[in-house]
Amino acid sequence: METFESLVRAEFAPKNTYLNTASTGLLPARTVAALRTAVEAAAAGDPTDMFADVEASRASFARLVGVPARRVAAGASVAVYSGLIAASLPAGAEVLTAEGDFSSVVNPFHVRSDLKVRSVPLERVAESVRPGTALVAVSAVQSADGRVADLAAISEAAREHGARTYVDASQAAGWLDFDADAHDYSASVAFKWLFCPRGVAFLVVPEDFGALTPLFAGWVAGERPWDACYGPIDELAHSARRFDESPALFSYAGARRSLELLEEAGPDAVRAHDLALADRFRAGLASLGHEPVPAPGSPIVSVPGLGSRQGELSGAGVEVSNRAGNLRAAFHLYNTAADVDRLLDVLSA
Repeated sequence: METFESLVRAEFAPKNTYLNTASTGLLPARTVAALRTAVEAAAAGDPTDMFADVEASRASFARLVGVPARRVAAGASVAVYSGLIAASLPAGAEVLTAEGDFSSVVNPFHVRSDLKVRSVPLERVAESVRPGTALVAVSAVQSADGRVADLAAISEAAREHGARTYVDASQAAGWLDFDADAHDYSASVAFKWLFCPRGVAFLVVPEDFGALTPLFAGWVAGERPWDACYGPIDELAHSARRFDESPALFSYAGARRSLELLEEAGPDAVRAHDLALADRFRAGLASLGHEPVPAPGSPIVSVPGLGSRQGELSGAGVEVSNRAGNLRAAFHLYNTAADVDRLLDVLSA
């Protein structure tokens, strides 16, 4: 049986010090091979069964977040699923969000001028749920700085006040011990910590679909899709597949392999690896006199005042992000202690 280290070495060989997973994850070798096979087969007129890849990806993601596959919809965008949830709310409904959260999570609620959107600091979301709050929409992990939401407290407060919860797991799925069953809705893109190709996203809904209407249902949303190609669909899928977007099939051909790899590596091992590297970086920053944004238990480290050095770092072969003036580094399974030390060396120069 392969060890964690040998599995990672077999799949990833970055040419630089890549610490930018919070923007885009690296593609594993098996994923690149699957994409190449799918594209070449399509060019030859004998395409692979990429719809089977969609179903395998759906099932794999479901296992990773702890729900049955029948509760998972497959699509391409968190913003689309945020819009679907926003459309389900009655006029005048209050939506509670975190200040500065990612636009794809919150903007669809602002677009509806008949909703009451209230934003509070992330640390105050749970205590700010009140009678009349219809929905709490929040990212599990903040994209800008890696702060981790207290999802247990938020869910408890929502239940106490009869509110639903919607969690964006885009910066969490793949390393955080994320239980989608604890929330009414959750969505996630897969091109970050799940290191899938772009064009893959998932939505988790309750068993009763949570009062969502499949507004964009096309033929793939039918219970028998190949019998639902023309005219109105007589029978929508009995599962969350009724909320599927027409899939980006080539992306899912690769996603299947990426998600398989994550399951093989083991989310617990990935989490321990990622957090150890982030803690090593935080300790190194302290020795250099820098203080990151407090985000304990997160593999994303954001350092105020150093964002302007992103270009210099890139020129030195170290890939990070500049977010609102902060340097943002993100550590994942393909990173090593040497990567952390390389970043610290460049910053100390």
